[in-house]
Amino acid sequence: MTKPTINLTDHFLIAMPAMADPNFARTLTYIAEHNENGAMGVIVNRPTDMRLATLMERIDIPFEQPAFADLPVYFGGPVQSDRGFVLHRPAGQWHSSLKVTDDIGLTSSRDVLQALALDGEPAEVLVALGYAGWSAGQLEHELTQNAWLTVPADLTIVFDLPPEERLAAAMQLLGVDFAKLSDVAGHA
Repeated sequence: MTKPTINLTDHFLIAMPAMADPNFARTLTYIAEHNENGAMGVIVNRPTDMRLATLMERIDIPFEQPAFADLPVYFGGPVQSDRGFVLHRPAGQWHSSLKVTDDIGLTSSRDVLQALALDGEPAEVLVALGYAGWSAGQLEHELTQNAWLTVPADLTIVFDLPPEERLAAAMQLLGVDFAKLSDVAGHA
C-alpha cells in the first residue's frame, strides 16, 4: 500500500457548501489521525442537546465538577455514535488515547472522563459521541472532488469559541468568508 502524499493529522476539514452528506453539511472536523490506513477525526461544531452532566449520569460516573456540567456533548461523527471520544489538551496519559501532537490527545477510555469529573482535568475538553472515519484513500479522493477545504488546526478555535463561530473562524485561517463560498467548484 502506498503512503498518502498528504498528511492531514492536526488539520481542520471544512465541509464545502455542496457537501451532500447530511452528517457533514456545514461541519468543521478536527483530524486526529491520517495515514496509509485512512483517517479519523471528530466534528467540533455540532453540539447535541445532551450536557456533560447527563452523559456522566448515564455512564455512572459521579460528577464533582459543576464548572463542566453544562458543557455540550457533540455529535462527533456517524461512526460508533454510541461511544464517547474526548478531544483534550493537555494530551496526558490515558488508557486508550491517541496522541495527536505533544499537546493534544483523543481518548476513548473512561479514565479521562473520571479524571474530568473528579479533578477537572484535562482542563480543555470536547466530549463527542461518535467519530468521522475514512478508509484508505477515501479522504484523498474526496479532496480531489472538492468536498473539503483543509487548514492546519488552531485548537483555540475549538476550546475558546462557541460552536456556532468555529466554522467561520477556521475559514478565516484561510482568508475565506464562508458566506461567499460558492457550491459550484470552478476549474481554470
